[in-house]
Amino acid sequence: MAAESDLNWSILGLGRFGRIHAKTLQSMSGIRLHSACSRNAETLEQHAKELQLANTTTSAAEILADKMVDIVSVVTHWQDHHQLTLDALRAGKHVFLEKPISATKEQAQEILQASKASSGFLMVGHICRFDPRYSLARDAILAGEIGEVTTIHAKRNLPVAPANIRLGKIPPLIGDGIHDLDLAMWMLGRKPNSVFAKNIRIHDFPYPDASWAMFDFSQSGNTTETLVVIETHWGLPSSTETVIDARMEIIGTEGKITIDCSQTGLHIKSDQSRHVDTCYWPKVGSEFEPNFPALPGYGILMRELEYFANCVRQGRNPTVISVQQACDALEMILIAQESADSQQPIQIS
Repeated sequence: MAAESDLNWSILGLGRFGRIHAKTLQSMSGIRLHSACSRNAETLEQHAKELQLANTTTSAAEILADKMVDIVSVVTHWQDHHQLTLDALRAGKHVFLEKPISATKEQAQEILQASKASSGFLMVGHICRFDPRYSLARDAILAGEIGEVTTIHAKRNLPVAPANIRLGKIPPLIGDGIHDLDLAMWMLGRKPNSVFAKNIRIHDFPYPDASWAMFDFSQSGNTTETLVVIETHWGLPSSTETVIDARMEIIGTEGKITIDCSQTGLHIKSDQSRHVDTCYWPKVGSEFEPNFPALPGYGILMRELEYFANCVRQGRNPTVISVQQACDALEMILIAQESADSQQPIQIS
């Protein structure tokens, strides 16, 4: 039963990931999943039934006009982030916006300005900043444990899927490469100077199956050069057992850091062998409460949402990821995508 002091949280975009958001919110203390909307009435009805959520609508405006709603998660298609987020901020709602912040640099700047004028806080969901593996690596870099960083090679690869799930919606660089570019900028404390990227097309999908991008992060006057290579391939064999093949190797002048997120620590061997997610939004609980549906365990998504909820409760702007940093990540990855599409290197001013 919800307490009077609970934060009322609504989902704008109750699709696949909106459903994961909703389940995570339902398992958090001090949070009440208040309502949800989706333009797809059939999906909305299906997910609402599973979530036992009575308050649903196909109109986001209806939720934004509800004075009971404190926070909204914007979990729609990335090209729909812009207007929904502006509307939510202008309605005075606190907004958790899934990355990328928007579809264009100009839209991102509009959102940034709206967040400054709004009484609500805005945080963009760059979830990897809340993964202790990456934050501990950053701590080690900032402490000088591996000297000056010379190279970072990051990969974030996925098994092939029907186009309507991924490659009909977003290019791999913008969908996943933005994670690793944001992490590199966070760890190094600066933006790249140039980028050269290349697309790889395997299937006849709207977007290419894979992209590689090489960013030059070298600093003027520093004899040590710094290169960051980002690999995003969404065409791994469908039989690939890992949930996501995400790894990062950081080499410095005095040491090396290796991060492996592909090995989840739990491997189930059967006709459909797989590594099960134990970190980001793991499902646990049904074996302890057989009459209650499985809910996410304490994963990184919950840590991220709890952080934002606490910022709202304490009346302070989120600092783990700022809106400006989310704008920077989008701008840089869009330049990389432009390089990949044109097959030309691009200098970044």
